[in-house]
Amino acid sequence: MLFLVAALLLLGVVLGAVVHAPLSFSLVTGAVIVVWLGVFALRERRGRRDPAH
Repeated sequence: MLFLVAALLLLGVVLGAVVHAPLSFSLVTGAVIVVWLGVFALRERRGRRDPAH
């Protein structure tokens, strides 16, 4: 339960910060996060298929 409360609090802080940031900054930051998560997912998938790496 405490984890859920902390996660919701963090979500509120992040969304509050995004509201005050310019739209272009929010879009660029979102795109950077999406690319980073995509690269991470590809590396994880490659690592699970090839146990040598």
